[in-house]
Amino acid sequence: MRAVWRTARAAVRRRRLQTLVIALVTLTSTTAIVVALGLLDAATAPFDKAFEKQRGPHVVAAFDPAAVLDAELARAARQPGVEAAAGPFAQAVIELPRGTMDFGLGSDLTIVGRADPAAPVDRLDVWAGRWATRPGEVVLNRQPDWTADDLGKKLEVPSGPDLTVVGFAFDLSRSAHGWVAPEQMDALHPTATQMLFRFTDAASKDGLQASLADVTESLAPNALTASQSYLTLKDRIGSSAKAYTPYLMAFGVLGIVVAVLIVANVVSGAVISGFRHIGILKALGFTPGQVVAVYLTMISVPAVAGCVLGTVTGNLLARPFFELVFTGPDAGVFHGNVGIAVWVNVLALLGMPGVCLLAALAPAARAHRLSAARAISAGSAPRAGRALGVQRRLAGSRLPRSVSLGVGLPFARPGRSALTLAAVILGVTTVTFATGLATTMTRFGEAGRDSYQVTVYVGKYKDGKEIRPTHDDLALHSLLGDLPGAEEVTARSDVEVRMAGSAQPVMLEGRRGDRPRLDSVLTDGRWLHRPGEVVAGSAFLRQNDLRVGDRFRLEKGDRHESLVIVGEFMHNDRRLVVTHQSTLTALVPGEKPIAYHVKLRDGADPTAYARAARAADPGVSPDPVGANATTQTIIGSAAVLTLMLAVVASLGVFNTAVLNTRDRRRDLGMLKSIGMTPRQVTAMTVTSMAVLGALGTLVGVPLGIAGHHLVVPRMADAVDITLPSFMTDVWHAGTLLALAPAGVGIAVLGAYVPARRAARLTVAQVLHSE
Repeated sequence: MRAVWRTARAAVRRRRLQTLVIALVTLTSTTAIVVALGLLDAATAPFDKAFEKQRGPHVVAAFDPAAVLDAELARAARQPGVEAAAGPFAQAVIELPRGTMDFGLGSDLTIVGRADPAAPVDRLDVWAGRWATRPGEVVLNRQPDWTADDLGKKLEVPSGPDLTVVGFAFDLSRSAHGWVAPEQMDALHPTATQMLFRFTDAASKDGLQASLADVTESLAPNALTASQSYLTLKDRIGSSAKAYTPYLMAFGVLGIVVAVLIVANVVSGAVISGFRHIGILKALGFTPGQVVAVYLTMISVPAVAGCVLGTVTGNLLARPFFELVFTGPDAGVFHGNVGIAVWVNVLALLGMPGVCLLAALAPAARAHRLSAARAISAGSAPRAGRALGVQRRLAGSRLPRSVSLGVGLPFARPGRSALTLAAVILGVTTVTFATGLATTMTRFGEAGRDSYQVTVYVGKYKDGKEIRPTHDDLALHSLLGDLPGAEEVTARSDVEVRMAGSAQPVMLEGRRGDRPRLDSVLTDGRWLHRPGEVVAGSAFLRQNDLRVGDRFRLEKGDRHESLVIVGEFMHNDRRLVVTHQSTLTALVPGEKPIAYHVKLRDGADPTAYARAARAADPGVSPDPVGANATTQTIIGSAAVLTLMLAVVASLGVFNTAVLNTRDRRRDLGMLKSIGMTPRQVTAMTVTSMAVLGALGTLVGVPLGIAGHHLVVPRMADAVDITLPSFMTDVWHAGTLLALAPAGVGIAVLGAYVPARRAARLTVAQVLHSE
């Protein structure tokens, strides 16, 4: 065994370039696999991981305290099928005055009396401050990506005592907006009793309904007043992550396949090119088993080193990459729950060396059967056959001799060329898919951006105090329109209303202006022409099974309005409906705008306008419209993944070019001896790989287009939006022409360095090696 190790170690030192190639390819491929598998794992179940970590309730149920006693609820929670339960907790709904500090939680807050954040169900993460233990204190439900600057501020409660914010907790289940000490609840006039349940059968909506029915069977018929399933919450909260899942899975699968192909090509090529060395070992007395062990050990050393470094690199790259991907309004859901899983690292550390050994085993087994003389001959004799036949036929063409020779080279090693071609095809597929995805996302991000360039919000907070504008609504509207650079101003009001026949709240937006603008694009129907008309987001229509032309009724207090849907616009907010300000005012009299959207003249500076607006009225908060964060995230992450896979594919070409020049050193020496220049040698070697690149383009571009048509609609469906045709029809003659050099570029990038190295070989060096 010592002889095997010493021989393998000497071979590793002697074949430095081959060892470096194997280590580099396994490092890059392992990095790609770690990131790809990590993406697949993170994109499939981030909600589930966070939910299990907090022991979230499968059902949040509200009961009428007049119809059921706490003791009865406690007994019901011990029914078979209940895995765990928390409660009963007193629950109240408080309404904050419009315009007061609401901490981003809305005007109607659900407050629950709870003595402890820890419980068998719904373990709350108090990430700032402390828990409320005395009357007059409240802990608010806010995600950890907020700041803790609001600690110590007060909530003014018209129907009860003011509450001081002493802490912030994150509750994935959204069971309440805030929590107080149980003894505080009497002063808040509770109207319900809350129970939190985890059931043994929670995989489906029907299973949850059946389990909840079993629990409430022994209670009064009208005891249960409301319930919320975690499946509905999961669908709503996870929509942003679901938008990423289809394209992350596409890149993950491509990354795994490319990495395995390249590693198999590199390792098997290294074994085949070393047949002469195997023959010499046999001639020296090594048994066939020892020869195979030497070669597998020689391959394993750089493979394992590259795999370990690749796993570490993949973990280092994945952390900031995941933080980039999983950002946005629901980032707190994934806080601390997205990263590289242990099984991914284990699979990479064990799987990639296994792939290397399997790739080396087949050619090594072939050498195992060869005699010493045949092994030496297989490793050094020139290869005639397909390549020479093709080159003879090409010799009669008008192609330069170096080009015709290069075109025939891939036929000398058809298996090796096929693996390289497959990697190039997948590289081109990735580039094509990423190009289409970037074009679609760029158009998505720019949709409606020309509607206005600055949003001026009404009111702002400074030193904990609210500052209101000095101008009233109409005066402020006029003022903003008269500032330098302004072309049009659209006032926007927001109010939460109810839709008749549905428990789902609706966010009604009112728009007012000479030509009220929408910061999106219509995908069906038309824009508003008269009062009583609305345009609704795609997600709202899907959620409520409505379409353009349908009527529905909105209610607020004792008022109601019957509205007709005249248009559908691209938006994933399932509550959003837009109408004229006059329609909103008819439903909610006296409602004032909360923001003004300003369209600037061509060439006007949004930042300069924002300064002018701030100076004109200190009670406003102007904000120039920024880039779409989701668009930037997807385009940026796709670019990084595409670059990574293109580098892996180029390394495969690099390896093939190195092995081809090594195999044909004698041929190169003969060609140089009859007058071939170094430039012609370079052209011949690069051409041999460029042929594979051209074929890769012909196959890879259609595959990338097919991937775009497959993935993009699924991304849109995941967030319940409808994309207009101009966002999906991105394949035109100019785009395809720009993609034509993709495969050749990958091939030339990988082949140029070994081609230059082969060109510098002298005839004496070739003869010396023989």
